[in-house]
Amino acid sequence: MAMEDVTEAAAGTTVEGTAYTVKRYPVAPGYRINVRSGPGTNYSIVKVLAEGVRVPINCQKPGTTVTGPYGTTNLWDNIANGQYVSDAYVNTGSDGYVAVRCS
Repeated sequence: MAMEDVTEAAAGTTVEGTAYTVKRYPVAPGYRINVRSGPGTNYSIVKVLAEGVRVPINCQKPGTTVTGPYGTTNLWDNIANGQYVSDAYVNTGSDGYVAVRCS
């Protein structure tokens, strides 16, 4: 099994007894995206994503407003525990929520 397959398989989870798979979305082509410890530019950068990656969106929450290739938004995507990217750099096909709100 390839590493990507392992990651995809690990993405499945259960919420209130219902299993679902977290969908992965592409980041904007030509950009290296800062991953922050919280939903805003005031949070520390924990890593930088390489160009061309796809990210899981576990949940979303409002934060700092950012303008990027996919518009201006205050929506931030949680891609892992303590890791957020601005939705302005993720091609979700929507200007709104595509995942549950983070608590």
